[in-house]
Amino acid sequence: MGKKILLIIVGLIAFGAYTLGAKAGRTRYREIKHAAEEFWNDPRVEKARKKAVKNSKKATAKAQKEVQKKLH
Repeated sequence: MGKKILLIIVGLIAFGAYTLGAKAGRTRYREIKHAAEEFWNDPRVEKARKKAVKNSKKATAKAQKEVQKKLH
């Protein structure tokens, strides 16, 4: 899981650097923005986002229970 997060972070940094540093102008920025919006709104990505939120809520609840056990 750590490698996936690292890959996502590196990708976001690369995307940001390219977008901010590109001399291609506004047209290229719009193309990139459109592609990112298409990706974000893809039903498979939306499903994965919802699953990630659900899993993180479960993990948070489990961690809170473990902390409460350790404190009492």
